[in-house]
Amino acid sequence: MTENKPQESRHALLVGLLVVLAWGLNFPLQKALLTALGPQGFLFLRFALMPLLVTGLMLQRYGLHWPRVSRADAWALARLGLLGQGLHLALSSYGIDWSTPFSSSVMLACGPVFTLLILRAFGLERLQRAQVLGIAVAACGALLFMSDKLLAANWRASGGDLILLLAAAMFSYYTVAAKPLIQRHGAVPVMAYASLAAALPLLIYSWPGARQTAWAEVPAWLWLGAAWAVVGIGFLSWLAWGWVNAQRGVARSAPLIYLMPPFAGLAAWLAGGESFTWPKLLGAAITLGGVALAQFSSNSASSNKAGAQIDSQPPID
Repeated sequence: MTENKPQESRHALLVGLLVVLAWGLNFPLQKALLTALGPQGFLFLRFALMPLLVTGLMLQRYGLHWPRVSRADAWALARLGLLGQGLHLALSSYGIDWSTPFSSSVMLACGPVFTLLILRAFGLERLQRAQVLGIAVAACGALLFMSDKLLAANWRASGGDLILLLAAAMFSYYTVAAKPLIQRHGAVPVMAYASLAAALPLLIYSWPGARQTAWAEVPAWLWLGAAWAVVGIGFLSWLAWGWVNAQRGVARSAPLIYLMPPFAGLAAWLAGGESFTWPKLLGAAITLGGVALAQFSSNSASSNKAGAQIDSQPPID
């Protein structure tokens, strides 16, 4: 049994790298989908399909006897779905639509910083000096990263980056608020119930835009891309990432997330010709360095690392 552990760890590392690669490559695809369908059209498609996927998963695991939750936890799951999934994904969609794939990946990778700030606000964690320094460095890096857009008065793209930071903060809330619910009910029921809670409000919100979307004019390759973005990236890759964390541990898996912006940048350059200035690249490096410093400087709470690690993924749901 012990002889199989190194091999299992290598397999988990390979799967983790493939998942992060898929997430990075998804940013240009998501940008193309949002351009073709509009944010509301994409949200409608996503929240029309996701309930079918999570319902199928719950039926496969539990049959017709789904885990019961108390009334208090039911309200908590509803808030989790509306804010941590619904609002987060709506903000992410508008942010990616207004910004660029590489910028989106960098801004959403700032999630661990917001996780630490929320934990501090809830009184669950005291920030160490190195963490405060990391947060300050990340903020300076983000400002440098956005400087070319701000100096050029590109308010749409700058606004998209700010919206993406807010989206990262909303998913940080999801990370923190979901932890006690996951401990009581398990990860799959929490994900499923939160997804179902967010589905109807987001379908109602996105319906006006979905009605105006020219669905018949969407090319076949984009339909395949949409299926991959929702089923492959938003559903299957999360299950695979959960398996990677179970095999390797969250602390060993978390650093893989910092490969996502380089993958996204390379994919954006190859697919859409996105250009990168030196201030932008330097700002991205400083931002991610500050996030890493804030994320990994604490040895006191492994749960923070779990939250920070998950927090780096919101864009591709």
